[in-house]
Amino acid sequence: MSIHNHEDQVEPISDTHHSGAELIGPEHGAVNGYSIGFAIYFRDTYNEPGIHDDQEGFYVVEGTGRARVGDEEFDICPGSAFIAGKGVPHSIKRNPDSGPVKVIWSHGPV
Repeated sequence: MSIHNHEDQVEPISDTHHSGAELIGPEHGAVNGYSIGFAIYFRDTYNEPGIHDDQEGFYVVEGTGRARVGDEEFDICPGSAFIAGKGVPHSIKRNPDSGPVKVIWSHGPV
């Protein structure tokens, strides 16, 4: 088991809205449902929201856009951080004049 990884060593999962991959999870020694990875959002419209049985935190690395978490919607840019609680719908989109929005995400048990 390796406790480290690099995004160049993982095969991203892609759809028409975004791509991304888990970087650290159980196969790297993470326990109790913890994981961390990245996602890149290339559309300027919201996709179906994500809803999880745990909490998910986000940190914006590149691009500008908007995030919707539950009933709240707000601007995001590099340095922005936010969290979606257990069972709370959430989605991200890029601004039309921005390149893709890249985020680091992490899941943790509640």
